[in-house]
Amino acid sequence: MIYAFAQLSIRDRDTLGAYRAKAAEALARHGGTVVAAGPATLLEGDAPAPDTAALLGFPDRAAALAWIQDPTLADIHALRRGSGDSRVILLA
Repeated sequence: MIYAFAQLSIRDRDTLGAYRAKAAEALARHGGTVVAAGPATLLEGDAPAPDTAALLGFPDRAAALAWIQDPTLADIHALRRGSGDSRVILLA
């Protein structure tokens, strides 16, 4: 199992809602799951905490890369990006 950490500072809650309605199915296409998600609390450091964060699990690095690079999911990734400032970090 490999993990990705997603952070989002929300600007548009309606767009975020549209993303959330499609996100789990998009993850599942590449064997991904949401391990944990919710409001974020900064424990250490000077950077502002994102509004929400998620830990995503994938079977392997190739599956995570396939998910983020899948052209058939471009509209779903665009919803996430359009809802605010988004970062997805692969932990590997």
